[in-house]
Amino acid sequence: MRLPEYIPDYDPYDEADGTPGWGTRAACAALAGLVILGVTVMFAGGDGGAPAPPQPDTARQEPAATAGTYPGTGVQPLPPAVPTWVSVPSIGVEAPLTNVGLDAEGWVQAPPQEIANLAGWYDGATPPGALGTSVIVGHVDNATGPAVFYGLGAVRLGDSVEVIREDGIAVRFEIYDVAVYDKDEVPETVYRDTGSAELRLITCGGTFEEGSGYTANVVVFARMTGTA
Repeated sequence: MRLPEYIPDYDPYDEADGTPGWGTRAACAALAGLVILGVTVMFAGGDGGAPAPPQPDTARQEPAATAGTYPGTGVQPLPPAVPTWVSVPSIGVEAPLTNVGLDAEGWVQAPPQEIANLAGWYDGATPPGALGTSVIVGHVDNATGPAVFYGLGAVRLGDSVEVIREDGIAVRFEIYDVAVYDKDEVPETVYRDTGSAELRLITCGGTFEEGSGYTANVVVFARMTGTA
């Protein structure tokens, strides 16, 4: 999916209605990156040599109807700071973070595929722990096997995510939803500001098809619950 225009940075106000959010064009720019994330792994997986990555329960493989409508937790958001590490204990993720942005054509860049245990914070969005919705992406596999978010589809509601930032604060999040979307149909609501500090973890999902890669994206929704 190619876009004729994009907004390269997080916009705290949606141009359409003035409410906090990504704005339509910014959200679409991010969606373009998710398509790229799904396509780049087509050379690395799906060859029958390794088990398919786990997927959310069948009941969860649909748009999250309540995405973006959950009330805030009452936890005070933090000032912005660059994130450096992400941890998802329930699936064994302990990984450094690198900043990823948009390339010259307006596509969200994925972290380097050759580094399996590396995730990317999209720095056009708010940093984790600050007010708004932060986005962390990672490959499900690469040429050598499973990558950082291989197990993302196996998380459960209530599982925790922790993001460490350059200011030394570890921000804690609780997973409240998991969904699988066709890679061309990830809704804008995934990225919208809910009025609190939230996080999305995103990787490839669905089935693998020769020539086009994975068919979907796994999206994990989490909200900030505190700091350490």
